[in-house]
Amino acid sequence: MDENEPTTIEITRRTVIETGTTALLLTGLPRGALAAGSSDDNEPPPPPATATLQINGRSHVLTLDPRTTLLDALREHLALTGSKKGCDHGQCGACTVLIEGRRINSCLTLAVMHDGQSITTIEGLAEGDNLHPLQAAFVEHDGFQCGYCTSGQICSAAGMLAESRSGMPSYVTEDLTHPQPELTDAEIRERMSGNICRCAAYPNIVAAIKQAAGMPT
Repeated sequence: MDENEPTTIEITRRTVIETGTTALLLTGLPRGALAAGSSDDNEPPPPPATATLQINGRSHVLTLDPRTTLLDALREHLALTGSKKGCDHGQCGACTVLIEGRRINSCLTLAVMHDGQSITTIEGLAEGDNLHPLQAAFVEHDGFQCGYCTSGQICSAAGMLAESRSGMPSYVTEDLTHPQPELTDAEIRERMSGNICRCAAYPNIVAAIKQAAGMPT
């Protein structure tokens, strides 16, 4: 072959598939080897921790793995299953609860971090047979369809209304000098943007929140 003659490489579909598969395997092997040989696998679990959780006005003393999330403590240890596990990554808001009146994604926080704090879940909003105004408004305005996100939506709305009453602005608040931002549709949507409704009942959710806030819908 003439040294000056360019080399021709034939690339076929089979070549591409084989090359891609080999590269994928080679990329995965070191990671798998590291996982298999990791010293963490041989480490004993951390010792249990005791926490006193004040949930819906009742005190609960729990002995937990310190890595237990608040959401898992509520659902698995106390059978308070109103708080839902949706994404488990703090992206959907289905697990929202109130801690000291502030809304929080319970899947992103550890139960032992809230020892002695006041925690309110969806089960604790109603007073006996009397629904919370937000619960009643969600029913009246059909603010749900499948209902999976509803407990998080309502708890988040309760926290959001408290934030608004305290004068906390949002990204879309137009007048920052006003002591209490006006809860326009845009304001409510922005403040509730961390709660996803896969059924897309957002207009009804906004209407329910406005009714609970004492505003015309």
